[in-house]
Amino acid sequence: MTEGTKRITLNITGMTCATCATRVEKNLGKIEGVSLSNVNLASEKATVVYDPAKTNLEALIQQVQKTGYGVLEEKVDLIITGMTCAACANRVEKALKKVDGVLRANVNLASEKASVTFIPAQTQISQLVAAVEKAGYGAKPAADVSPRTEEEEREKRYRREFNAFLFGAIISIPFLLQMISDFSGYSFFMMPGPLQWVLATLVQFTIGWRFIRGAYNALRGGSANMDVLVALGTLAAYLYSTVLLFLNIRHGLYFEASVVVITLIILGKLLEAKAKGRTSNAIKKLMGLKAKTAHLVRNGETVEIPIEEVKVGDLLLVKAGEKVPVDGEIVEGRTSIDESMLTGESLPVEKGVGDPVTGATLNKHGSFTMKATRVGSETALAQIIRMVEEAQGSKAPIQSLADAISGVFVPIVIGIALVTFLLTYFFVDFNAALISAVAVLVIACPCALGLATPTAIMVGTGKGAEHGILIRSAEHLQLLKEVNAVVLDKTGTITKGKPEVTELFAADGEEEELLRRVASAEQGSEHPLGEAILERAREKNISLYQLTNFEAIPGYGIRATINDEELFVGNKKLMDREEIPYRPHLSRIEELEGKGNTVMMAGKKGIFLGYVAVADTVKETSAQAIQELKKMGIQVIMITGDNARTAKAIGDEVGVDRILAEVLPEHKALEVEKLKKEGKRVAMVGDGINDAPALAAADVGIAIGTGTDVAMEAAPITLMRGDLLSIVESIQLSRATMRKIYQNFFWAFGYNVVLIPVAAFGLLNPVLAGAAMAMSSVSVVTNTLFLNRWKPRHQGA
Repeated sequence: MTEGTKRITLNITGMTCATCATRVEKNLGKIEGVSLSNVNLASEKATVVYDPAKTNLEALIQQVQKTGYGVLEEKVDLIITGMTCAACANRVEKALKKVDGVLRANVNLASEKASVTFIPAQTQISQLVAAVEKAGYGAKPAADVSPRTEEEEREKRYRREFNAFLFGAIISIPFLLQMISDFSGYSFFMMPGPLQWVLATLVQFTIGWRFIRGAYNALRGGSANMDVLVALGTLAAYLYSTVLLFLNIRHGLYFEASVVVITLIILGKLLEAKAKGRTSNAIKKLMGLKAKTAHLVRNGETVEIPIEEVKVGDLLLVKAGEKVPVDGEIVEGRTSIDESMLTGESLPVEKGVGDPVTGATLNKHGSFTMKATRVGSETALAQIIRMVEEAQGSKAPIQSLADAISGVFVPIVIGIALVTFLLTYFFVDFNAALISAVAVLVIACPCALGLATPTAIMVGTGKGAEHGILIRSAEHLQLLKEVNAVVLDKTGTITKGKPEVTELFAADGEEEELLRRVASAEQGSEHPLGEAILERAREKNISLYQLTNFEAIPGYGIRATINDEELFVGNKKLMDREEIPYRPHLSRIEELEGKGNTVMMAGKKGIFLGYVAVADTVKETSAQAIQELKKMGIQVIMITGDNARTAKAIGDEVGVDRILAEVLPEHKALEVEKLKKEGKRVAMVGDGINDAPALAAADVGIAIGTGTDVAMEAAPITLMRGDLLSIVESIQLSRATMRKIYQNFFWAFGYNVVLIPVAAFGLLNPVLAGAAMAMSSVSVVTNTLFLNRWKPRHQGA
């Protein structure tokens, strides 16, 4: 390996043979700057030597993915201690990104956590912790700290801050009296100089030591943060006053600037910590929903056990008024469940044998026995908590503005303070120069900039979870505000996804036989329309033929073999392709389609057997939600594989702006791409497996939570209710959160832009500057907390 090159080991996923390994190796070798690529199929690892000046780790991973394979990544959350402002968060983030094998690192000042994605073959968690510690801060994996321990640590820190403030406040009282005495002109109270020095020394080097230590660590690491500003300002006032005192000059002492400023800044941190604690209330509420115990049914007896001991397959008794312990399925009994914690829907849901139940929901009435299907970290509640935590730890694109400014903020402020000192010294005097420079250093606050975005994201994603809107990342919460086109899948999104048979026609008059044949063919299908036909056959107690062969033909229908005969069931395109004569019945078929039915025709080679008409009813709130979206200035587009007549009937009923009909599942993503090329910001809403590519292709993918896990995994936003009004609510929430971020930026920028010049012109006493600085961060966090009052607004409510 030559000087200036790096060696990296990647864990490759998806390789099945030597050809795969060769392809990956060859394509990695094509990247400019790669001098060696060696892929081992047995160990599933790729060793790459590259020049960091010409390429990077992200480019290597993208090349592997373009080749059709994956790279194993790992993610860890670290709890960071010792950060005081946005500059600290930037410094920790840069330190983590410098570790070999780290792909992404996000540091959240508000939650005091770092989220790091890295290559496990290249990076160890201990290296990440060491990098943070080298930067002058503390770190430990969040997984090693229980929520209770984390809360206890937070409480301890708060008590320490409170005690520090109390100590400073007691010592500050005589200095404040002295200041009032000076301002009043009567000089009714003045402490002896030596006493001032003793009290100031106590404050400066006890509770104020944190700022000196923090400044030292920052400067040693080649950066500057808020601690540097506070330490410079207070030490300048303290040391200047000390020199005067030892020269026996008893006037012009500024010990109060040191004492009171430090005390006020600690008060600000105390209030900020209290307010920040309230921004993460949503996580605490979610964690508090979990049941503590479960009633295990064993050998006919019921035993109470801790929730942690429940295993998949256990039978559990849930009594009236109790929380459902884990996710599962009812095997005995009937009840109604309050699922508001999950969906935001207040009305209880009736449940019976075979119905799924979710952990932490409330059993309202009857007792029932359930079988546990998902426990521990696999439950819906645990996944919701994990998703909210991920969102709260992520960065919105708008945060990059604050990061860029906070990266140069402290050096610029120090420069302004230096210029202020020199100009005031030459044009006024040394005392005025010192006071103005100290005021500039103390008034500047990078903290407010650092808290403006993450606090709003924490509250916004938390409010979303409370209303059944799960947001995976801050980026998509921001993008949702910019959406101007919403594409809605028809089946299961606009409609209920539970169609019913409305008409049956058999060419030979044998309707029961036609139903038996079509239902037998649909045994192999998972489509909701096929399920409706099977349900009608079950209702009529019709016995089915054995299915020996089945093939789904996307966009056409199905081909099945029953009773040794090949049967085709599907749309007109399928009938035309197989030359089955359906046109004598075309007028009635088109009439049914015009009323919103989907007509599935059945036939054999050259023989038309009949048709089954199936209708999927529209959800009660679909039309209202679509009207509300349109009034928000958003174009609403319906996409479906149904024929144009059926699609138009549904589209007209709910009032969409545009209909995309007869779209094959694999072409939905292409339609989304076309809309994006028209310059639209597209949100795609769907609930099925065939919606996953379109959800991924959209600017924002929104999965209906009543749908499949695949759709939910592909979408950055999941709506736990199947109600389209949740789309309206999610966009309202995005807009409210972004408004709060803009307000926070206004206060953070405005504060610094206005008050730094005021301090530079000598119009601000350092003590008042310290008070203003202490309150700037508090004002930003307090403004954010008003977002907790957000509630969805609906015209029909």
